[in-house]
Amino acid sequence: MLAGALIRCAPGFGIDERELDTRLNAGSVSRLRQAAGQGRDLRSFYIGYAARLVRGDLGSSQALRQPVAKLLRERIPVTLATAGAGLLAAWSGALGLAIVTVWYRSRWADMACGALSSALLCLPAAAIGLLTVLVSTRAGHTAIVAAAIGLVLFPRLFRLIRGILAQAMTSPHVSSAVTRGVSGVRLVAWHVLAPSAGPLLALAGVSATLAFGAAIPVEAVCDSPGLGQLAWQAAMQRDFPLLVNLSLIVCLLAAGSNALAEVAAGRIGVERR
Repeated sequence: MLAGALIRCAPGFGIDERELDTRLNAGSVSRLRQAAGQGRDLRSFYIGYAARLVRGDLGSSQALRQPVAKLLRERIPVTLATAGAGLLAAWSGALGLAIVTVWYRSRWADMACGALSSALLCLPAAAIGLLTVLVSTRAGHTAIVAAAIGLVLFPRLFRLIRGILAQAMTSPHVSSAVTRGVSGVRLVAWHVLAPSAGPLLALAGVSATLAFGAAIPVEAVCDSPGLGQLAWQAAMQRDFPLLVNLSLIVCLLAAGSNALAEVAAGRIGVERR
């Protein structure tokens, strides 16, 4: 609601670019201005939006001239598939490299992984998407978008996961397990990863929201018909009804993923106790 208020108070809201057409007469321009100014009252807009939302009506897109619910039904499966695959790839790579660098404590491995993470972190998401398209010419469209999202998320996840595991490795119970002869996979699984399950699950909940944020520029660059491309088009064309519903989806996604992560972390904590 705050974002909606700021958008409506910003210069240029309620102005239709068709007014610049010199072929229109004064009556046509007046009707365009009247139609554009109908939703200027923020209170009446949100009251009407809430009333329609209760009935399952999400309104119509101003730019695409289609029902918002229809657009979301068509594009949500595409984004869920690509963002989910990219999130899984990013977690697999980040967790695997973090375990290697923390376990072996090799200076060269740490420097190489840090350099790779820093290089990817410096690149904008749109640039990573464009590079992925240029390199992966033989891969499928879904695989290209998923790979680009995974590369965007990897450096952020790697740094955080490495910090969590490095802190767990310095815990007294790990030193005690090493003195008892515990090593290898058993030490990593039961004495490093298991105690770090809570922070890792919290990070997993946040990374779901990051995946959708990365999907917006990546899908726009890769021309993938998902929610990210739809959000980009809505922002460029100032399609306020569509932006409101997309913002609602992001909020529900963030709240749902964080809630699931908290429930899972709570269950793990109860079982361990």
